[in-house]
Amino acid sequence: MTEIIKPTMVDYTRHLLVCVGEHCSDNNAGQALYDQLKDKLKESGLNEGTLRVKRSRASCFGTCKSGPLICVQPDGVWYYDVTSEKLDRIIKEHLLGGVPVTDYIYHQGPGATI
Repeated sequence: MTEIIKPTMVDYTRHLLVCVGEHCSDNNAGQALYDQLKDKLKESGLNEGTLRVKRSRASCFGTCKSGPLICVQPDGVWYYDVTSEKLDRIIKEHLLGGVPVTDYIYHQGPGATI
């Protein structure tokens, strides 16, 4: 019988889920934003250490249109129509500053603490 090895994960403070679904945005904009996020997190110092932010792709949030969409957990904050410039503001104000960018929020879940 094959032994199942328990996975490990580096600690993180927030988890960003980026919708890359085909009905969310045109021209694979969600995937492009996800790809940019890696460099933007590194430039902001959020790719390692105590402020590390984890990023993951999601195939569908079930709230199609107006993408790219990003969900910030555990904050329960959902952003819509996220461009590269808007992402810069989200990183600066929300991820680094702790204050969500209300101009871009379309939903706050039950876990919303901010």
